[in-house]
Amino acid sequence: MPNALHFGRSASLPAGRSTRAPVQKSRGAGAAPRIDAQGYFDGYASLFGVADLGRDVVMPGAFRASLAQRTAIGVKQLWQHDPRNPVGEWLEIAEDQRGLRVLGRLDLELPKARELHRLITRGSVDGLSIGFKAESEKRDLETGLRRLEKLDLWEISIVTFPLLPQARIAPRGDGRGPLGSGAHAAAFSRRRMAQF
Repeated sequence: MPNALHFGRSASLPAGRSTRAPVQKSRGAGAAPRIDAQGYFDGYASLFGVADLGRDVVMPGAFRASLAQRTAIGVKQLWQHDPRNPVGEWLEIAEDQRGLRVLGRLDLELPKARELHRLITRGSVDGLSIGFKAESEKRDLETGLRRLEKLDLWEISIVTFPLLPQARIAPRGDGRGPLGSGAHAAAFSRRRMAQF
């Protein structure tokens, strides 16, 4: 059923799965997520070719058409896939060879975003999860995996338990360069002004 809506990907675990499974993090002990004082952070919301706990596999290029139409600003940033809890904005969303890389900013004027900032800084929350409509998919009868080939991306949430355990806010010390110098905000502002 290719037109099914998929919200709450972090919350809808397969039958028999414990919500404790995603707690195992891929990074080493003590590697807290990287977020700066202004609320800027980056990471991967989806990885290509990796099965999530619901047995879905996102294929390279799955987001291309959606991102061309909607752009990062049109993709909502939510807390736990709850449309009543927007917490910031996505500044950049792009496919690279690994998956769907994102740069976002929490709106620290919102109480929930300030709470999330503290939780992310402490390493208590670091999951990312996508909300989408599948427009093209194929079921692999041999493995039972559903290969998602084209997705309409509606939102990316910060979550406690991502259905794809590797979808995380980038940890400190991952070699991607510093957040916090204001460079992200300045670069974003220049790009936005160029659009007008």
